[in-house]
Amino acid sequence: MTHVPPPPPAAPLDRRGFLRTLVTAAGSVALASTAGACDVREYARSRGAKLRLSIATGPIGGTYYVYGGGLASVISRHVPNVEVTAELTGASVDNLKFIRLGRADLALVAGTSLYEAYSGIASFESLGRVPVLALAVLYIQPMHFVTFAEKKIGSLADLRGKVISTGTPGSGTDEMIPRLLRAAGLDPATDVRRHRLSPANAAEALRDGKIDAFFWSAGVPSAAVLDLATSFRERLRLIPTADVLAALQRPDGPPLFLHSIIPGGSYPGSPDDTATVGVATLLVADASLGESLAYEITRILFDQRDELGAVHAEARTLTPAFASSGSPIPFHPGAARYYRERTVPLSTR
Repeated sequence: MTHVPPPPPAAPLDRRGFLRTLVTAAGSVALASTAGACDVREYARSRGAKLRLSIATGPIGGTYYVYGGGLASVISRHVPNVEVTAELTGASVDNLKFIRLGRADLALVAGTSLYEAYSGIASFESLGRVPVLALAVLYIQPMHFVTFAEKKIGSLADLRGKVISTGTPGSGTDEMIPRLLRAAGLDPATDVRRHRLSPANAAEALRDGKIDAFFWSAGVPSAAVLDLATSFRERLRLIPTADVLAALQRPDGPPLFLHSIIPGGSYPGSPDDTATVGVATLLVADASLGESLAYEITRILFDQRDELGAVHAEARTLTPAFASSGSPIPFHPGAARYYRERTVPLSTR
């Protein structure tokens, strides 16, 4: 995977509507692409040109990094004339900014960040609304709140005065944790000492005694948590957070935060279920992606589910009925066509 640097703060010129160069087997043709016009990249692909796409994933140790790499490989192998590169990123917030900047075509994102990006609020207020549409709801990612037994932390409220990691800058986790802390009666600015580490680095910092706990919103199993649990099964503790769920919901928006369970036995040393806050993980696309290509990418999720499931367990149980429900934004017309053909209703939150 390649690494994408954090996006610049200033909003760029929109790449949509500018002259695009179309490379076909017969040569080069210049076409103007405007709103509502055909996707010239798809036109080129239909005539044998290789279409290169980028999928924004997440940091090492997180589910997005693994799942996104699997998606890139599967799409590249099974969609004709398409080559997808998986990009190492900070995760959801950065991924959506990359789409806004024209630096990513596909992305894995949390539903909370997606709603804000589509609406142009919170972290996206200065950048503007992101032209993004949903392809599939992939899974519900629970919040992993990880510590060691000797830290004597049993709830969010016990973090007062502690040193914690809240996820990488540009991740949905880093955006969410201040909300969880406030919901538990803590001031994120004064009641905790906050580091912003990748899940792999946070696991290492906990192991080395540099932090007291860390958070990471991820599918089960999370590679970083699994590695830590394998070595420290007697000390590792997963702390529940579901008690603050009601306080997290926006009174004027959809229910973006969900009740989720980390099943007992998912990690060595954690035999009991852990009730926690969860958010939907979605595969999304730049709204300018051609309808037929969006259809093919959506189809691949199910036609090659076993292959994806070998990459990460969360892919094994994906169904069209689940994938088409609960998106906080509209579905891409190509994805919607796939679900209609399978007589699966579309639903958004």
